[in-house]
Amino acid sequence: MPKYLIHASYTADGLKGLQKDKASGRQQAVRQVLEGAGGRLESMYYALGEDDVVIIADLPDNVAVSAVSLSVSATGFVRTRTTALLTIEETDKALAANINYRKPGG
Repeated sequence: MPKYLIHASYTADGLKGLQKDKASGRQQAVRQVLEGAGGRLESMYYALGEDDVVIIADLPDNVAVSAVSLSVSATGFVRTRTTALLTIEETDKALAANINYRKPGG
């Protein structure tokens, strides 16, 4: 199943909800939404800096991860960014592909 890196940042109202639910409560909510989309929570960390939360999740496909992202962001309490992750084997296959590309001006 494809892996995704999800960066999340709480709005001010989202932080108030975090204080009420606690980190463990939010982790359970994340686990439930991912499982509801046919996925699995691999790991979840709170972070200092631009992102409040970093999640690694397995989801069936881009449609499933998009559905999760849109649903979460639509609440107005969390902003998300998602990055598709590639395995070492997938990256090796991409490196082995023969792509005919002409550089700009070349």
